[in-house]
This record gives sequence, structure tokens and C-alpha cells, in this order.
Amino acid sequence: MEKNDFAITIEETLDINKIKVDYQVPEQLYSCHTAIVNGYVIEGHVPTAEIIRLLEEKPNVIGIAVADMPPGSPGMDIEGFENDPYDVVTFSQDGTVEVFASYPK
Repeated sequence: MEKNDFAITIEETLDINKIKVDYQVPEQLYSCHTAIVNGYVIEGHVPTAEIIRLLEEKPNVIGIAVADMPPGSPGMDIEGFENDPYDVVTFSQDGTVEVFASYPK
């Protein structure tokens, strides 16, 4: 993120799930990281290109997410493991979850 000129502030917590609940992240999308960028929630290992797209398009959603920690997603390049396909999804206040971008193997 810093390579793409995002200013990063890290706030460590002992209760990350409270943050996820407070910011209305659907439980099925929980991952290891939660970030707030210009009012949007970014959950998990979301590619920077999709965060930039979100900020440019400004859809009426709470945020975007990559559920779990799929091998091949940013920061999850694991030697000896094949990349998994994964989706970046949007999530909205009404509970709607929609595919925002797909990443094949």
C-alpha cells in the first residue's frame, strides 16, 4: 500500500472481531486484516488495484473484501503452494455481497 502512496496507520487491538462488527463486515467475509480507507472498509488481502478502483468509482457500499487468506492474494504468495482463484467482493448495508473483481489461479 505504501508503494502506491497510501499513508498507513496501524492500530493493534486484542479484539479484531469487534472492529469487524462495528464496521458491518459480514461474518462470512472475515479475514485477518481490516482497514478503513476514505470511509470504506477493506477486509483481508485485497489487491491495491481494487482499492484504487473502489476509491475512483465510489460505489454505494460499505467496503470490499477477500474472504479468508487465499494463496496468491497479496501477501499470500506461499512457496510450495499453488495459487487459488479468488474474488474481491463488495458488501452493502442491506447485506448484499457482489463480485467486484475475480482473480484466476
